[in-house]
Amino acid sequence: MSFRSFVLPDPDTQAEFYADVTTKRLLAWFVDILLIAVVCVVVLPFTAFTGIFFFPLLMAVVGFIYRVATLANGSSTWGMRLMSIEMRRPTGERFDFATALLHTIGFYVSVAVAPLQLLSIILMLVSSRGQGLTDHVLGTVAINRSARS
Repeated sequence: MSFRSFVLPDPDTQAEFYADVTTKRLLAWFVDILLIAVVCVVVLPFTAFTGIFFFPLLMAVVGFIYRVATLANGSSTWGMRLMSIEMRRPTGERFDFATALLHTIGFYVSVAVAPLQLLSIILMLVSSRGQGLTDHVLGTVAINRSARS
């Protein structure tokens, strides 16, 4: 069950808030993965290059920290900022640390369980606000920064 808020922009009357958000989220995800990979490559020498043997785990840990930190401090990752989108809580406010942490945990659970990730993608494509599974559970949305008031 998704929490409905009258504070969040209505997708029917204020469609500009949600225009192309799903595509922008995908592009932001690619940018974020690239940034995380670069950080991991920079970190490798500090692991005496043993990080090569557990590189996917290193990517997961660095990515988790990156997502929580950027979502908590700007309500968007650097990839999202590049795409001019940001995340909002059900009240319309920006993410705080707790929401960023919960959203990141939900994202990681969805990515780890393929059927959940597929459901999340389908929900983003068919829901009026472009919300994924974690967004539906938390009541969060991604909106265009330039459209916000």
